[in-house]
Amino acid sequence: MAKSNTARITRAEPDRPVKPKVQPADLDRLIHERVRLAIVSALAVRESLTFNELKALLKTSDGNLSVHARKLEDADYITCDKSFAGRVPKTEYRLTALGRRALERYLDHMEALIRVTRAR
Repeated sequence: MAKSNTARITRAEPDRPVKPKVQPADLDRLIHERVRLAIVSALAVRESLTFNELKALLKTSDGNLSVHARKLEDADYITCDKSFAGRVPKTEYRLTALGRRALERYLDHMEALIRVTRAR
């Protein structure tokens, strides 16, 4: 049988679910990790937090907090200022404008996923 070269017209089936515009794979993987999301969220509601404040708030170890904070710093989502209070070192973190926008995009994305899921 010879194949036809004419284009086929495909129509969307009315009962087929519409593919959501938001896909879970589109999440900001940097923020999506639990400790990093907690750091960014905490800094979103406070102007700044010290290393020890974050450590106590998140109930995490020095090493774990350091690693996650460094990843956020490398992405320019947070800034880190180191100083001394007398002879005691003080590390203070702040959320950057880029970090705030990334968190807002992440929250918008999660809200869209929730809406799509609840609509089913």
